[in-house]
Amino acid sequence: MAQARQPAFFERYGVLDTPEGRTAVIILLLFPVLERLQADGEHGRRSARFLSETFVTDIDDCLREMGVGDMSVPKKVKRAAQALGERCLAYRTAAETPEPAPALAGELAATLPGLDANPEGACALARYVLAARAALAGTSTDALAGGRITFPDPAATAVS
Repeated sequence: MAQARQPAFFERYGVLDTPEGRTAVIILLLFPVLERLQADGEHGRRSARFLSETFVTDIDDCLREMGVGDMSVPKKVKRAAQALGERCLAYRTAAETPEPAPALAGELAATLPGLDANPEGACALARYVLAARAALAGTSTDALAGGRITFPDPAATAVS
């Protein structure tokens, strides 16, 4: 969560600093973490499921804190949970193409508010996510289990 609050995602890459934009950044940063956890066998898959459930619970809590009506919260939470699954699948598919940066940039432009009109920001953010994915691939299981996840500095990725 702390990583998703970094101003660079909004100021440098151009993601809109709105509740939707913030949620999209959280999902984007969950992608490489969930992917790395799932690579650790059954224990990792359980941890990934727990992390996903924690995200959904947090969305529910945040919506209620924002004063969203009780009747609409379940629908919005369901949409957020679906977005997590759908976007992680789309991001993984893009990241596994022969040219992952442009493919991922296209997905980011389509799913992160503000990036549809900012192709340079989408390309730079795609490079950032691929760097985060590579960094997390080298993170030990013990570090993950202890919550010691190190992301690259989002301000260090050049925006063209």
